[in-house]
Amino acid sequence: MVLQLLERRQTFVFFPVAHIFASVAKRFICQSYLRIATRAHHTNSPMDKVYFRNDSHSEELHINFRYVNADLKLDREFNFCRRMSEKVEDALTRIRGNIEKEIFKKAKKTKNKSLPQESELSPKPLVDGKIELLRGEHKLADITFIDILGDTTDSLNLRILDRNFQVVINQPWVVNLVMPTIILAGFTVYPSKLEMQFAERSYCKGSWFKAKMPASGNLKQVKKWLHCGDGLSYNTCNEDVGYFLKLVLIPGNSQGQFGPLVEQISKGEVQVGPGRCPFETRHCFTKQRLGGDSLRIVSYNVLADLYADSDYSRTHLFPYCPAYALKADYRKQLILKEIMGYNADIICLQEVDVKFFNFDLQPILEDDEQAFKGLLAQKGTCGEGVATFYNAKRFDLFETRNFNIGENIKVLTVFRGLWQKIQTNEKLAERICDRSTTLQLTLLKMKECQYYLLVANTHLYFHPDADHIRLLQIGLSMLYIEDMYRKLIIQLNLNDENQLAIVFSGDFNSVPECGIFRLMTEGFVEDDFIDWRSNPEEALTGVFLKQPFRMQSACGTPQYTNFTHAFAACLDYIFYQSDRLSVEQIVPLPGLEELKSHKAIPSVVFPSDHVALVADLRFKLMSQNAK
Repeated sequence: MVLQLLERRQTFVFFPVAHIFASVAKRFICQSYLRIATRAHHTNSPMDKVYFRNDSHSEELHINFRYVNADLKLDREFNFCRRMSEKVEDALTRIRGNIEKEIFKKAKKTKNKSLPQESELSPKPLVDGKIELLRGEHKLADITFIDILGDTTDSLNLRILDRNFQVVINQPWVVNLVMPTIILAGFTVYPSKLEMQFAERSYCKGSWFKAKMPASGNLKQVKKWLHCGDGLSYNTCNEDVGYFLKLVLIPGNSQGQFGPLVEQISKGEVQVGPGRCPFETRHCFTKQRLGGDSLRIVSYNVLADLYADSDYSRTHLFPYCPAYALKADYRKQLILKEIMGYNADIICLQEVDVKFFNFDLQPILEDDEQAFKGLLAQKGTCGEGVATFYNAKRFDLFETRNFNIGENIKVLTVFRGLWQKIQTNEKLAERICDRSTTLQLTLLKMKECQYYLLVANTHLYFHPDADHIRLLQIGLSMLYIEDMYRKLIIQLNLNDENQLAIVFSGDFNSVPECGIFRLMTEGFVEDDFIDWRSNPEEALTGVFLKQPFRMQSACGTPQYTNFTHAFAACLDYIFYQSDRLSVEQIVPLPGLEELKSHKAIPSVVFPSDHVALVADLRFKLMSQNAK
């Protein structure tokens, strides 16, 4: 098996709080079971502890310690990854070899003649026999780590030369901490990547500091960092422009344990923001959160990074947008500020990068203040998908279902009748089954009243000649929703069906004149509708669609929800069950002049090529519905 050895080169500067300045390069060594990787740096690790970390689901044992020896002029953090089944002697041999290696480096660098040269050490290694793993005073030998850690872990010590290290098992630990490459004044900054073990975000302690680059051009020589905030995120302001930011993070868990702190400094200084963004005007309509039987829903295609930041997108899709404004680290700051400012209860997003979901949306939206819980439905093997966030203070999650429409056409009984008509056209059948289009369904119960909400979220196929594909996809989706709805009435034991309502949001890639809007708002699409012939080779005959719910578009049919230099139209909708819900407010969309202010979108003030739809809905009184 291949094992990992975590090895870093670091520079230490000692202030009241020590600072980390590390640059780690990945390199691979062609030796058995040895690999070097990049991880977070723990310069402030206690000098009397060695950290053992083993996930119960893994064969790997991570060993981390900081060794300081003034006589040898050595101050180094060592990081190893060994096999649990490995005998302790083999691991100690590797540890001894790496310490010797560092001593040789120091000797060569300082030309210390008092230290023997490497060639002189061949018959008798410098630290041979002086690295031992002990339980109490008993030396452990001819035993594996599985046996060692399976027994009591009390009184375990690692002795290195003249120093004893207490073995600490599975302490909260920061594996990787990365700061964003772009930080804008007036926006929220947070780690662009934070990976931890045996730690929980809500129990971690974070502190933010700022400093300007000294005249020497070396941030290591900063004598005083100014404290500017606490927590894992920090809301920057104009006074921060020109400053570098530093995050000091102490990982913790619910058991009250805290691991060694880590620090990371931004590579760039805080930059001037883009000025007032159009979404900030829209926030004037959403200053207050809703309550009772009302709810605010947002539907937003946030433009996946894999489509935004590429040579093709910069030269063909969005040539009018400055390259820096297409970078993920720039756009995500605008996206998060926009989303949070709507004070929504339910957020349906499309084109959500998996990394954006894991490292940005979840950490920020799921904190105690925002109180959201997020669910991601990835589109097949694609690196993006649809995501639904719900306010956990207002809703309980009862059920969630994610499924690929194409993969299930042949499988689900509810699709059998429509599939029998589709499969007679081989080209059509192959094309629709190969699509990665995903339908995400989330069943929520409102905590303040006895209402249930079935939230559907999707992003339909985009191709210009695929009106028939999209129409089939929405038809299949509604068949599934109808089947689920009927079963939920029984499962939830609802005395009144009006307690359950449907909301279907997404990027439908379909203008109001097409069959999707007709099916959703009129409930029927006839067999001779023009969409069935959008591709002559895949044309369908004798197929009609219907759905039984009274649905309307909460935001109507705006002129534009997507606006680029090559195409602009209404493609996004929030469909709601109009006999169960009423519209209380629609947040006005940006005007044409705003969309054209930088030729088209995305731009420096619009983070996506779509605009967000925002609507306030309210459950109708059951007594009124009964009439």
